[in-house]
Amino acid sequence: MFEQNWRLFAPDPESVNRQISARTMHTAPDGTVHVSGWFDLGAVDTAAVKHDPFPSHTSQNMLRRAWTSYLETHGGDDRPRSQRALMIQQYLGNIAVDRVAAHRTGAFESIQLRVITLPIAAPPAASGHSPGAAAPRPTDTRYLPWWKVARHATS
Repeated sequence: MFEQNWRLFAPDPESVNRQISARTMHTAPDGTVHVSGWFDLGAVDTAAVKHDPFPSHTSQNMLRRAWTSYLETHGGDDRPRSQRALMIQQYLGNIAVDRVAAHRTGAFESIQLRVITLPIAAPPAASGHSPGAAAPRPTDTRYLPWWKVARHATS
């Protein structure tokens, strides 16, 4: 499901940057649980548009819009309160599963998302010098609950 509305063509400018990452969990036959490291889902978007003179709106906005829709339907407690909220949750999870599976090998049964919110740095002064060259510090880090996925094996 890719929600289409006027924001697709003229999105509101972002006031923050969000780094959306995912990690997976797999239970081996002997019962040991393996949790992967974090995988930056947004980097996949960046790589898809970086050197493309005509990047698609889908490549640029799918993950961002899925996250925005998730926030609108779930609020701060990550509990879906409608069928639409459940659909958006599944959609966001499917995007994460597809991107992780395309870049990593191994089976997994659960996925978790982490969203780090960073303020957008001020533009450099007219003189070309940035007032504060330090990287912006996260204003919020949000961990979503683990979501079960159909057993997903990658090669």
